[in-house]
Amino acid sequence: MASAVRRGVMNARLCRHFTQRTRTFRTSAFHSDINKASKLSLYGSAAAISLYMGIKWMDKYTMVEAAKPSRRGLDDLTLRGLKLNHRERRFIKFASAEYQGQLYMTPQDFIESVTDSEPRPRMKRRVLRERDLEQFVQEVPLLSKGSPEMFRTIFDQGIISYTEYLFLLSILTKPQTGFRIAFNMFDTDGNQRVDKEEFLVLEKIFSTARRDRLNRALEGAVKAVDGDEGDLEEVVEDELQKRHVVDTTLLLHFFGRKGKQDLKFEEFKMFMENLQTEVLEIEFNEFSKGLPAITELDFAKILLRYTYLQSDQYEMYLERLLDRIPEGRGITFNEFKSFCQFLNTLDDFAIAMRMYTLADQPISQEEFHRAVKICTGAELSPHIVDTVFKIFDDDGDGQLSYKEFIAIMRDRLHRGFKHTSRSEGWEAFKQCVKRSPPASQSQQPREGWVGFKACVKAAMNEHQPQQPSIT
Repeated sequence: MASAVRRGVMNARLCRHFTQRTRTFRTSAFHSDINKASKLSLYGSAAAISLYMGIKWMDKYTMVEAAKPSRRGLDDLTLRGLKLNHRERRFIKFASAEYQGQLYMTPQDFIESVTDSEPRPRMKRRVLRERDLEQFVQEVPLLSKGSPEMFRTIFDQGIISYTEYLFLLSILTKPQTGFRIAFNMFDTDGNQRVDKEEFLVLEKIFSTARRDRLNRALEGAVKAVDGDEGDLEEVVEDELQKRHVVDTTLLLHFFGRKGKQDLKFEEFKMFMENLQTEVLEIEFNEFSKGLPAITELDFAKILLRYTYLQSDQYEMYLERLLDRIPEGRGITFNEFKSFCQFLNTLDDFAIAMRMYTLADQPISQEEFHRAVKICTGAELSPHIVDTVFKIFDDDGDGQLSYKEFIAIMRDRLHRGFKHTSRSEGWEAFKQCVKRSPPASQSQQPREGWVGFKACVKAAMNEHQPQQPSIT
């Protein structure tokens, strides 16, 4: 009863506050110099967006209030109302298992999270019991028996924590040299090995940074409810950041069932290569349909798959390639894998290009080959480099605008996880209105209406580029 009364008071307060904030904007429509029809259209649009944003505000605070009493965990609607980053939201979206109130991915969930845009349909998360975890222990292979099929073999008979999810994503996007440095840093006793406790230092680094950011994001929202931020912060920490009370699949694989084994860097390096190969095989097989090679067009689709391009830009790249390679010879998995491994050294490649072309001039295929050799120590096949140039060469002069290439390949490398945050909803609408002069103050009254429509699009988030379809 008390909760319902408190929620009703809060909703009334929000309605009054929102009405005061939007009254000036709505009434200004009838004091402008535009004709009557435009006034009615402007006023109606203002009223509609006011109603829409009011509902969004009500939903936002209702979700936070509803989440507070629940100690078992946050539901998806509540988490959607929090200021979580893209990786946190994606982990929650794909995690299909729960143990003692903490969310976990299965190995199958992880593979799907980096290869699919949406998780497989499910009714609800699987609640694990102690006997399930005991069974999972039997499914984890020894480190010496790791393979590029390990995640697919374990399938849903294992668990991956949020911290390990971030760690595995880093393996897919970072060069091996960085992990060697990190491995040596965690090797505190200098024996070229790390034990379980030393390895958990890596998890602690990830966990601390993410937890601090989450707490800052949640502090304002929880204080708006009743001034007590502790409960909800603890719930979120339980969901994503709680120190493990069980050994996960990754820890069992690295350190054995008793946790007494040490991990050598060469073994860890093999694990990284196996994971990268497994993810790339899944992507490649999706397009190869069982054949030993994919077409050059399929290769272009894979490269552009996670990029934030407008649909017309996406089609432009594909049409350009089709015009320049009417009959291709195909790209093998080894060629595809070598190019994707090169992308993990993209930052080093960008530095090499800046040093090599001080004036930011386009580069030739010969210069591209040389830079790749310097950064990776390996060579790409001439055919795959030629295909890349045919995709990204704007005017067909045989030169590559490497800035555009690097920008697009960074999106591909990070698989859509790394992108700049944009203002959405009410915040975007407020910022846009501040930038756009009212129609009554403009020399051309029509500009006010055009500016308002742009603000509505910003509030509805229609300005954000959509990820193109791969089909």
